[in-house]
Amino acid sequence: MLVLSAVVFGLAWWLGLYLAARDPRKPVLALTAAGLICYALAVAAEALRLNTTGSAAEWLGGAELVLVCQPGVAWFGVLLALRPERAGQAAVEGPGLLADPDDGEPRPRRFWAVAAYGLVLPAVVVWQAGGVGAPVSAAHVLLVAAIAVPLLVGLALVAVRMRALRPAPIGGVLAVATLFFGLGVAVLLLPFGLVPSWLALASIGMDLALLGLAVAVFDAFDEGQALRADMLRSLVAAAAAGVLFGGQVGVVLWALDGTPWLVALLFGSLAGAIAIQVLAGPLASLLDRLAFARSPALRTDRARLREAAEALPRRATGPLAELDEEEFARLTRRALSHYGDLSRLLASPLGALPAIDARLDARGAPDQPLERANELKQLLAESIQRLKPRDGGEFGTSDEWRFYNALYFPYVVGVRPYSQRATAAGLDPVARRAWQWFATSVPQRSLHNWQNAAARLVATDLRSRSPAQA
Repeated sequence: MLVLSAVVFGLAWWLGLYLAARDPRKPVLALTAAGLICYALAVAAEALRLNTTGSAAEWLGGAELVLVCQPGVAWFGVLLALRPERAGQAAVEGPGLLADPDDGEPRPRRFWAVAAYGLVLPAVVVWQAGGVGAPVSAAHVLLVAAIAVPLLVGLALVAVRMRALRPAPIGGVLAVATLFFGLGVAVLLLPFGLVPSWLALASIGMDLALLGLAVAVFDAFDEGQALRADMLRSLVAAAAAGVLFGGQVGVVLWALDGTPWLVALLFGSLAGAIAIQVLAGPLASLLDRLAFARSPALRTDRARLREAAEALPRRATGPLAELDEEEFARLTRRALSHYGDLSRLLASPLGALPAIDARLDARGAPDQPLERANELKQLLAESIQRLKPRDGGEFGTSDEWRFYNALYFPYVVGVRPYSQRATAAGLDPVARRAWQWFATSVPQRSLHNWQNAAARLVATDLRSRSPAQA
C-alpha cells in the first residue's frame, strides 16, 4: 500500500510541476498544476495518517480533507476557462483557454474566488465534523455536493461548445476524466467502507493524470509545439531521481518496519528529487544569479543557451504546406506574441518556413535552431513593417495605422499600456506617444481584435513570400 501511495504521489507531483514549469503565468496551467500538487500532498498525508496514532492522526485527517478538495475546485476553475464565450473566440486565437498572458488578455479575477472557495469550505467542514476517518455527517454530504455541483455545471458549459475545442479528442477526455474524478472524490469523502481510502486515492490519481495530460496536449497544440519528447524526457528523469533517492529511504523503511518519520522522509525525498529534475532550469537561473552576480553578460549568455536547449524537444517539425489558412494564422499570432522570446520562437513550427532556408543559404549561415529562430524574428519584423503606412511618419492614430500600431509597439517595442506595473519610463518619444494613445483611447478588447486581424495579414505575407522573394 505504501509503495502504491509513493508511486501515485510521485506521478501527481511530477505532472503538477511539469505543467507549472511550462508557463506558470497561464491560469489554466497554474490551476491544473495546483490541483495535482495538492492531490500529491493529500496522498502523502493519507500515508502518514495510516502510520500515526493519537492527535497527530486527527490533524493529518483534517489536512487530508482540505487538500483532497483542492483538485476538484481547481478543475472547476479550469472548466470556467472553457466556458462558451471563450471557446467560441476567433480561430486565429486558437482555443482561447490557454491565452498567453502577454497577448492583451487579462487574467480572470474569478480564479481567486475559486481558490478562496476551495480553502474555506473544507476548512469549515473539518472544524464542524472532523477530517477523513470521522463518522459521516451532514457536513460531509454538503461538502461533496459543494464540490460535485460546480464540476457538473462546468461540464455542462463545456458540453455546450464541445465542438469548438481543439484538438477535438481533448474535449471528450476532459469530460470523461472530470466525471470520473468527481465520482472518485465522492467515494473518498463519503467513507461508507465500500472502497478503501488508499484505493480511492489511486483511482483519482489515474483520472488526474488523464486530466493533466489533456491540458498538456492542449497547451502544446495552442503553442504549436511538440509534446511527446519533452514530456517523456521529463518523466524519465523524474522517475530515475525518485527511484535513486526515494528507493534508499524505502529500503530502510522496509527493514525497520516503518515509522512516521521515515514515511515523511520517503515522501520528502521523492518530492525534492523530482522537483530538482523538473525545475532544473529555474534552479540553474537562481544559482547563476548567486554565483555570477558580478557577471551579467555571462548570466545572460547562459540563460539563452539553457532556454534554447530546453526548447529543442518542443520544436514541432510538421510540414507547413498541409496547414490551412486559419491554422497558419493562429500559429503566426502565437509567434507574434512571443516576438521577444527567442526560445519560444525556436520551438515554433514557423521556423521551418522555406523563406528561412533561403535566407540562411544566402548569408552562408549554419542551419541551426538559434539561427532559424533569429531569422523567424527578422521575418516577423519585416512583415510588421510592411503594415506601416507610407506617409513618412513614425506614428499615427488614423484607421490605416491601427494594424501596424497593434503589432509594432506592443511586441517589437515592448509597450504594455494596460499593465498595472508598466510605465512610460525608458521609452523614446514616439513609443511614449503610442503608450499614451493606447492607454487613453484604445480599449483593451479593441487592441486584441486589431492584433488578431493584423496577424492574419502577417500570415498571408509570410506564406506569399517565396524563397526568391526572401
